[in-house]
Amino acid sequence: MSKVEDFLTPEEELAIVEAIGIAEKNTSGEIRVHIEKTTSMDAFDRAKEVFHELKMDETQLKNGVLIYIAVEDHTFVICGDKGINDIVGNDFWDKTKEIMVAHFKSGNFKQGLIDGILSAGEELKTHFPWSNDTNELSNEISKG
Repeated sequence: MSKVEDFLTPEEELAIVEAIGIAEKNTSGEIRVHIEKTTSMDAFDRAKEVFHELKMDETQLKNGVLIYIAVEDHTFVICGDKGINDIVGNDFWDKTKEIMVAHFKSGNFKQGLIDGILSAGEELKTHFPWSNDTNELSNEISKG
């Protein structure tokens, strides 16, 4: 499975987009997923670059979250914006990451992403509860 298109089926992608919608019902936070084949950069640096390319740093409360996956590199990063990072501890995303790793190790990428997204939504609602919020960013999966 070295192509981005083979990582998830269209049905799996739809289920992930639905999970983003569910997670965002309880928080003003914005969650995106970006999948690409590989990166020549450090994965975290690439995730920050994609974060900016997707205009995730332009949300009103600076509370966007990107789940970045480099398929061939077998790596992923959960990257939060300044508004989140300024108020949470360094271990804030550990629970979400652990949930995803457990599924990814068994090859269940769809469920890992869904459970990670729902966990991220739960984590975000504590600090960024939903309040008459508009969806500032697309829920669609982006690909590089």
